[in-house]
Amino acid sequence: MSIPVDLAELADAASRHDFAYLVTVTDGGAAHLVAVQPLVEDRVVRVTGLGRRTLENAAARPQVTLAWPPRAVGDHSLFVDGTAEVAAAGEAGTLVVTPSRAVLHRPAPTPAARPTQDASACVSDCVEVPLGTESST
Repeated sequence: MSIPVDLAELADAASRHDFAYLVTVTDGGAAHLVAVQPLVEDRVVRVTGLGRRTLENAAARPQVTLAWPPRAVGDHSLFVDGTAEVAAAGEAGTLVVTPSRAVLHRPAPTPAARPTQDASACVSDCVEVPLGTESST
């Protein structure tokens, strides 16, 4: 089920989590994860306090993912895909991520969730979080 929301709702969803993992990709194609405290502001996600390797990965391969784990079993995780940009020199160690997709996800609570004919459908308890990037004028 999809419910259109604006980016302000992404900030609310992120605030219900304690921290996130930022996932970048190394030169060799391996995932590189670091625990972060991202801040959703002004239609972007700002991630500070990052090290050299994470910044180099994002500069070379700007497609990143932020994954906020659930606080408790049964809660949703929040996954946000986006494009990262290394912030200006005055903000050392900072990435600015422009979200392209956000999903609240948790494993299906019952065996009733079965794969559908649609191969792209989520068989778990997923809720797409539309980013509301289109103008509403």
